[in-house]
Amino acid sequence: MIGRLQAVIFDFDGVIADSEPLHLRAFQQALQEEGLQLDRDEYFARYLGFDDVGVFATLGRDRGVPMDEQRIRALVTRKGAKLQAMLDEGHVLFPGAAAFIREAAAVVPIAIASGALRHEILEIIEAADLARHFSTIVASGDTPESKPSPAPYQLAFTQIQQAAGRSLDPSRCVAIEDSAWGLESACGAGLRCVGVTTSYAADQLRGAELIVEGLGALTIPALEQLCGTNLSPR
Repeated sequence: MIGRLQAVIFDFDGVIADSEPLHLRAFQQALQEEGLQLDRDEYFARYLGFDDVGVFATLGRDRGVPMDEQRIRALVTRKGAKLQAMLDEGHVLFPGAAAFIREAAAVVPIAIASGALRHEILEIIEAADLARHFSTIVASGDTPESKPSPAPYQLAFTQIQQAAGRSLDPSRCVAIEDSAWGLESACGAGLRCVGVTTSYAADQLRGAELIVEGLGALTIPALEQLCGTNLSPR
């Protein structure tokens, strides 16, 4: 029965945009200029769930390297410039992502809750003519705490509810995530959770009630069915 699903909130990197490898390369290049190394396995195991500020601050703590606000700000700026240069080289949306976004937006309000910088998100979705479909975007710096805190999804839910102009039930709103950190954030906000295996294997997507290969394999009827089931204790 159509009508159970009330909203969809997407993570960005790893769900809509295949930009995680680019983010890693940009972090590596920015850190290399500081004499610091970050390998792929370490990034995906430890740092992927953080926004840019969180990556540099946490890495500094992990390595015993002083990271004051000024140094972090400079690193974030440098990393952003490196990433933008790579994004300018080509299309980065996952196969089927644009089609599913348009399909979802035709049925319910949709939003983004991401640790990426706002201008990075906007540049990609505007180039793909998708920006007009999103009711709101929560990006890095919009909440005091980033994922795995529930704050980004709580804010996205509040804003999408305001855009809808009516009360929404979080247990009938779906978050789509590619990492355990993101799923923890969405679960903490009381949302239904879908995991995509673009960054991690299914057994690493703790908290996902439905797991698919990517947005190209997801359907609105599947989300309707998910929202028609009782929310399991978390």
